[in-house]
Amino acid sequence: MGFFNGNSQTEREKLHLAPDTPVIETVDLWRVYRLGDLEIPALRGINLSIGRGAYIALKGRSGSGKTTLLNCLGGLDKPTKGSVRILGEEIGGWNEGRLTKWRRHQVGFIFQSLGLLPALSAYENVELMLRMIGLPGPERHQRTLEVIELVGLTKWMDHRPYELSGGQQQRVAVARALANRPNLILADEPTGELDTKTGREMLMLFQSIVREQNVTMLMATHDSLVDEYVDQVFHLRDGQVVTAEQYEADVDVEPAEAAQP
Repeated sequence: MGFFNGNSQTEREKLHLAPDTPVIETVDLWRVYRLGDLEIPALRGINLSIGRGAYIALKGRSGSGKTTLLNCLGGLDKPTKGSVRILGEEIGGWNEGRLTKWRRHQVGFIFQSLGLLPALSAYENVELMLRMIGLPGPERHQRTLEVIELVGLTKWMDHRPYELSGGQQQRVAVARALANRPNLILADEPTGELDTKTGREMLMLFQSIVREQNVTMLMATHDSLVDEYVDQVFHLRDGQVVTAEQYEADVDVEPAEAAQP
């Protein structure tokens, strides 16, 4: 198995994926939590198949299983039963060391809490991800500048999180998620703390990244605005996908000019 840690299409091709290989595939996926003798099913037989370059939203009330599903897909939680295949690899039985290496090279995470380190600048928060995967110094510097420019934060890259607006902090988190050139981005409520204008800007940014970088993005959200931008919405209830809606999203790609506070 080849992990992508370079900066060329050739490196991506080391994955040897057939063009029609789903980026995400789950079969009868269950996650059951146990409290003493009590069993609480968070996921109940989820079946998904999502291809490359898809922009997908997961919707549902709190407790519907959205975050649990993201965690299982990202190797942060282990399914109780069923199969999880990401980029053609069955990850359900991997140990933590293998999962950690895989996540660092193949998956970008955008957490609801962002997880930015307050003592580090925007540049340093992004560059740290590349240090963790062992990218050499010159390549690390170049890639950090690239993704910071992509999200429209070049002017603010030396600022620490507390010196940035909420939208700018979210852009740092997006740049960090893109730094390792992931094939898959998983986002948990990425617009939940943003006002409507900034939320739209972020959704447009995600859309442009999916289209231009040909990555797959799956996000859990309550935001009604996402319907205007995503390709498909899966609705979850009680740990099951109850409906799937297809959209012809407007491709309104204007990358990140609007990183203003």
